[in-house]
Amino acid sequence: MIKAFTAFTNEIDEADAAVSELLAQLNLEGRLLRHSLGLVSCYAEYIDSGVVKALSDALPFDVIGSTTLASYVKGASGPLSLTLTVLTSDDVYFVTGLTEDITSAEDLSPLRAAYDAAQARLGERPKFLISFAPLLINVGGDSFTETIDGASGGVPNFGTVAVDHTEDYSQARTLYNGEAHALKYAFALVAGNVAPRFFVATLPPDKVGREKGIVTASAGNQLREIDGAPAIRFLERLGLVTKDGNLFAGMNTFPFVIDFNDNSPPVVRVAFSATPEGYAVCGGNFPVGSTIAVGRIDADDVVNTTSDLVRAAAAAAAEQNSGFLLMFSCVGRYLCMGYEPEREWAAVSGILDETGIPYHLTYSGGELCPTEDFGKLTNHNHNDTYIICAL
Repeated sequence: MIKAFTAFTNEIDEADAAVSELLAQLNLEGRLLRHSLGLVSCYAEYIDSGVVKALSDALPFDVIGSTTLASYVKGASGPLSLTLTVLTSDDVYFVTGLTEDITSAEDLSPLRAAYDAAQARLGERPKFLISFAPLLINVGGDSFTETIDGASGGVPNFGTVAVDHTEDYSQARTLYNGEAHALKYAFALVAGNVAPRFFVATLPPDKVGREKGIVTASAGNQLREIDGAPAIRFLERLGLVTKDGNLFAGMNTFPFVIDFNDNSPPVVRVAFSATPEGYAVCGGNFPVGSTIAVGRIDADDVVNTTSDLVRAAAAAAAEQNSGFLLMFSCVGRYLCMGYEPEREWAAVSGILDETGIPYHLTYSGGELCPTEDFGKLTNHNHNDTYIICAL
């Protein structure tokens, strides 16, 4: 069984004050069991002010996480919070890992090596992973998912791709024991008496523009050419590129809808930035020959799909006496709320605060979560989704 304790602070500038506030909320003395793990989400400025490092130094267990645009636990207010969850158990145990720098989709050996080393320390096959992946211009969530699948033999992988509050997400970082990394993947292997359940809500790709194109060149998560021209030309025609040649700041709310033309359901992908060559840096891969269109996220759809999913997860948690919900929502869902950016969060807290189930919500640059395919859990990289792991 896992117990979870959550805390938050809005104190960005004074590290000692922030840590004192967090520790007072946690009240960990006498509450920690044999094995513990910390999960942290924060605005990027908590790194520069020293709060992240001071917090990790003050806790007697590993702490992993990422920067984000906004994160919440019960009682948190506003997007500038640092949020922390402590998982602790006598019969569930954790081994953490951190890769060396990952610099290309062609060489993901650092990820495989870090996974192999962590599993060797664990001494058994884990029940699942909690992952915090870096946001890279040349490696997408599909590459991360496929590599860990190959190393683990398909162990369920649940997690997020880091983002931050800047327009180009240039300050997105993964976090590991107080240190921040632009190119490293942080994770925890979880084993023992634990049976996680996973929930996914995505937006139906029914709000799709009429203009379509064919992917004629791509490399990993770089959408390079549509109809033989740089991808940014296609987006220019749709009014999604600024005068200085950058993607529209709210591009996350205009996801790509990809039809692989193989009778499988279309998938949704978001763009984060553009390269000098006019390529779109996205949250997943784009097979050459697939058909591409641009959709639109609707705020009401976000709130409705999230509310339905959270109710389902809370009901399942109550049935199994689950102790914690870890949740990631795509940053595009947050941005589509416009002048009410916390509307999705308000719906979530309105449901969960009444249940007493502790929870942690972080906004994400890509969602890693298994889905049940033909009765088997299969790991997938998602965009514009809301994912939940019930423990």
